[in-house]
Amino acid sequence: MTRGPRQATSYADKARLTAKPGANPPAVILVEPQLGENIGTAARAMMNCGLTDLRLVDPKQDWLSEKAVGASSGADSILKNARRFDTTEVAIADLQAVYATTARRREMVKTVMTARTAAADMRARSDAGMKLGLLFGRERVGLTNHELSLANHLVEVPLNPEHSSLNLAQAVLIVGYEWFQAGYDGPEAMTVLNRTQPATREALQELFEHMEKELILCGFLRNEAKRPSMIVNIRNMLQRAELTLQEVRTLHGMIVELRYGRRDDRPARQPGFKPEDDEEV
Repeated sequence: MTRGPRQATSYADKARLTAKPGANPPAVILVEPQLGENIGTAARAMMNCGLTDLRLVDPKQDWLSEKAVGASSGADSILKNARRFDTTEVAIADLQAVYATTARRREMVKTVMTARTAAADMRARSDAGMKLGLLFGRERVGLTNHELSLANHLVEVPLNPEHSSLNLAQAVLIVGYEWFQAGYDGPEAMTVLNRTQPATREALQELFEHMEKELILCGFLRNEAKRPSMIVNIRNMLQRAELTLQEVRTLHGMIVELRYGRRDDRPARQPGFKPEDDEEV
């Protein structure tokens, strides 16, 4: 269930802020990656999205080099468990559905999906127990027509048509992110309240009465005919803010200071201060 943005945060809610990667996430197959750093940053993107199975087809540099491991930024476990293959056919041999990424339409009859649609399709197949793969091409030229023909579906990322170029890690991250989000069941928006709580109706009523009393005294609500409608508007405005208890206390303090001005000899107020505790002048 999606919580409203001002609900209190429990430990269970915090746990649900992170989507589950799924019991059967797709493998990521990089075809002839040129640089170790690119493999490292792709591994970092995989780790961000809960993808762990990295397969490398004829990589041109060592994926366990110092540069590659450094670029992975903590995702070195993926690099250490990565497997090398001589051909794409061998790398995908055990998979039951393959999604190949491409930036250019080719002259072939094949389903082309956005990354988001592909992610939903992959989730459904994964839940059915199928083994899946995401196929990514070379940094400069992508995948060949032959390699694309090995895939069940093509995946495109809709971007600015005047500049849609992505580097390898960006492509992995976007498609991986959509996969991850397709399994997310947590709240779409929430306010982390830390050590405070949403204001109670009693606390809000005390604030309304305190503010309205001072607004009458200062002359802001001097028009008695319009006063009821103005009070309703003020209350509605404050209630739309969905105040916390701490924010209510802050507003009480602001009203008191505006009423009396700064007095250096005023004793510090204790927790649980109420406006009627202040002396009347």
